Amino acid sequence: QVQLVESGGGLVQAGGSLRLSCAASGRTFSSYAMGWFRQAPGKEREFVAAISRGGGNTYYADSVKGRFTISRDNAKNTVYLQMNSLKLEDTAVYYCAAAARSFAISQPLYDYWGQGTQVTVSS
Repeated sequence: QVQLVESGGGLVQAGGSLRLSCAASGRTFSSYAMGWFRQAPGKEREFVAAISRGGGNTYYADSVKGRFTISRDNAKNTVYLQMNSLKLEDTAVYYCAAAARSFAISQPLYDYWGQGTQVTVSS
């Protein structure tokens, strides 16, 4: 069992930056691929970024590529999402998730989910 707790969301102006954190419980954090997803009002939840168990592989949605960076610190059981050059369309609830595999992009492959943190980008 893995419990995930996101933090770092908030209100930011367009063009600004935020760093989301996701703290995981348990001693097997390094066994899980980690991902960030988001859900905007009235839309389905969508993939944002993923990172492999060891952190050597990352993958991004086209909409955030070049602006967002996913990273992890296995010693701290934490995964991060650095978000720069934020746009109005980045407004959403952001979720982190853990997959018991080396790497995953598809939502059904993720086994555990956090409660989400709200990110609001204003003009």
